[in-house]
Amino acid sequence: MTNHYMRLLRSPRIPGQRVLFSHARPISPINFLQISRSASTAAADASSLTTRLKNILYGTSLSFFLVFSYLYITDTRASVHHWLAVPSLRWLYPDAEDAHHVGTEALKALYTYGLHPRERTSSSELTKNTDLSVTVFGQRLQNPIGTSAGIDKLAEIPDALLALGPAIVEVGGATPYPQDGNPKPRVFRLPSQKGLINRYGLNSLGAEDMAMRLRERVRFFAYNSGYGIGQAAEDIVLNGEAGVPPGSLVEGKMLAVQVAKNKFTKDEDIEAVRNDYVYCVEKLAPYADILVVNVSSPNTPGLRTLQRVEPLTRILEGVVGAAKSVKRKTTPKVMVKVSPDEDQDAQIEGIVEAIWRSGVDGVIVGNTTKRRNVIPEGTELSAKEWRILEENGGYSGPQMFERTLGLVKRYRRLLDQGPSSPPEKREDTSSKPIDGASASPTLGSLVTEKVQLVKDSLTESGGAGSVEIGGSLGGTQEPKVIFATGGITNGKQALEILNAGASVAQIYTALIYGGVGTVSRIKKEMREEIAQK
Repeated sequence: MTNHYMRLLRSPRIPGQRVLFSHARPISPINFLQISRSASTAAADASSLTTRLKNILYGTSLSFFLVFSYLYITDTRASVHHWLAVPSLRWLYPDAEDAHHVGTEALKALYTYGLHPRERTSSSELTKNTDLSVTVFGQRLQNPIGTSAGIDKLAEIPDALLALGPAIVEVGGATPYPQDGNPKPRVFRLPSQKGLINRYGLNSLGAEDMAMRLRERVRFFAYNSGYGIGQAAEDIVLNGEAGVPPGSLVEGKMLAVQVAKNKFTKDEDIEAVRNDYVYCVEKLAPYADILVVNVSSPNTPGLRTLQRVEPLTRILEGVVGAAKSVKRKTTPKVMVKVSPDEDQDAQIEGIVEAIWRSGVDGVIVGNTTKRRNVIPEGTELSAKEWRILEENGGYSGPQMFERTLGLVKRYRRLLDQGPSSPPEKREDTSSKPIDGASASPTLGSLVTEKVQLVKDSLTESGGAGSVEIGGSLGGTQEPKVIFATGGITNGKQALEILNAGASVAQIYTALIYGGVGTVSRIKKEMREEIAQK
């Protein structure tokens, strides 16, 4: 009995303890690890979030840097093109021709991938009073600046050059059959004068090679524009139905293609020489806005003798006839490129006579010169540069400017007198305004007249309007267009050339020394000169 009651007294505490402790499970090692893991996961998530934020920040910064770098490097106004790219090429490639070739290949590759330099004009430069557009050959050009032949001898980079800002790009010269030109080395720098001496000798892969390259360019443009492929698509572009000039393929710009004769064609056989030029025209005219007849290269023996009135007239008549026969709705204009060394009155008058008799549309005044007296006496040159100055070939550089300016004035005056009577029987108008442009050497009058010249002169079809020439003719003639090349390095000089009677100022050596931003710089300087008046 006693034992029975004792068991009853103990029994309630056992269930109570069981109930109390049944809800508090002991913390096992597994549960402890889970709690630790949760804390670690939270810390890892916080660290991961910080890392992601850092990556986003770094990625955004890198993206901004790459975009900024792209916009900077591909802008012609970037100083790196002048102060880094040009000196680097000169240092890495002592031979000027090698440097030129590398530069051409680089521009071609960059253009292929859309990384090429291109002109980006700021809104402040597009004000009402700084419009540089001008009408030439009936087409409104964006500006009066062009690049001369020799920069792109094989028509490899016309689009890359057009992107740099000029309204005219001249490629070539092309000869009927391939020729190597003169032996190397054949290009020499005079850095202290920012000049060049070259004796390339019209190295060319031939007219067919250039025609193939230009045809592929047109067809690529047609395909990208949605016109399809093949001859039908090509014809749409060449006939102007794409809304762009068939040569440049860019609104407000023109492509000039230079042609020349082969070195082995005998100069005294004028018919053979004429056939050389006609052959080139037949191959290349469909893809050109302007055809340039080169009879002034100083590096092809006998070529400059073709500038006499009779042979020049026969050659130009053949070229004009071939150009007019091209199967295109609009035919290319024809210009002849003359030497700065043919500067005697009789020589210039003979060239002007051939221009009028043959029916060409204009003349490019200037080329490289064989003369060395363009370097002023007393100029300090290094011993190496004195040796280079004695090299055979044509010289180009800033020292050519005054000669080019004088020749433009003389050609403008003689061309405006028309084809009827000898110039010596006419009134001397060399001191009078030309086409509304003052011949005064003062900058103020030059800038003032430049505005009117750019905006109003050369405004009708044919490039120069129809104005009465030589009142005794009793009719009208289309004035001949002048392009000028030789020594033009800045905006002030470009304005002077335009006021002297030229429609376009072309550059060559200035671009070699100044880099891809040269055209943009010259146009900026022109706007600044105009804005000051």
